[in-house]
Amino acid sequence: MHLRLPGFRPSVAGLLFGLSAAAFAQTPPAAGVSPRIDAIKKAGVLRAAVLSNPPWLLQNTSGSGDAWSGPAWSLANEVAKQLGVKLQAVPVSHETKVPVLASNQADMTISPLSVTPERLNVVDFVTYSRTALCVFGRADNPKVANAKSIDEFNSPDITVAYFTGGGEENWVKKRFPKAKLRAVSIAGTAAPVEEIIAKRADVTPINRVPWQALNRKVKGLKALPDGNNCQDSVEMAADIGLAIDKNQPAFLNWLREVEKTLAPRLASEEKQVIDSM
Repeated sequence: MHLRLPGFRPSVAGLLFGLSAAAFAQTPPAAGVSPRIDAIKKAGVLRAAVLSNPPWLLQNTSGSGDAWSGPAWSLANEVAKQLGVKLQAVPVSHETKVPVLASNQADMTISPLSVTPERLNVVDFVTYSRTALCVFGRADNPKVANAKSIDEFNSPDITVAYFTGGGEENWVKKRFPKAKLRAVSIAGTAAPVEEIIAKRADVTPINRVPWQALNRKVKGLKALPDGNNCQDSVEMAADIGLAIDKNQPAFLNWLREVEKTLAPRLASEEKQVIDSM
């Protein structure tokens, strides 16, 4: 999906902080220490595999302005800047975004990837964000309105809806073994919200990112965990980051240092994108 958010602009404060922090980033490894960095500098180009995945990487298909934006693009831009090279976007698909690293068609994949044991076998990650789940229901449902913790939904009095075959299915079954479970066919939405609205279920899980947009669109909902509009949830959490091919320790360690200097700016940009979705 190509998503353009014309209203998204990194805040001035965030940009100034990023520029200031970047000035203190670790100097790139000297020549001969990292073969990958040596090759990038020789080519004069940092090849970054891209595939739109908001809120971390967004493609602008309008024909005007920068083609890419978001935290992942900002991080890659800073890496290219410190190496003194140009940043080149290498379009990939869901099937090729990891294999392009081993085949040396890209230096890094900045299309945001969740860290999984399977991927850790073939790539290394520089993480800068995470996904997690919220659980929401109708705010006028006393079972939801009075709940202080997601743990309270693990009860025979609660019906939990979930998409069959969705990423949350196994989590729901393990997290709420005492609840009544209601399986729903995937319908192209972020969560089976119709089950909640129609009162066929009390609660259902949703990724923390689309939750904010849903909450603005559909009034009268409440999500847990509470606080920061559920953005601090650690339910079914998974780290998100860019990936590079294995066995490049000097390159990996330096990239992680660069990410540390930009962390506040990247978090600020992510929040702005989510708020604009």
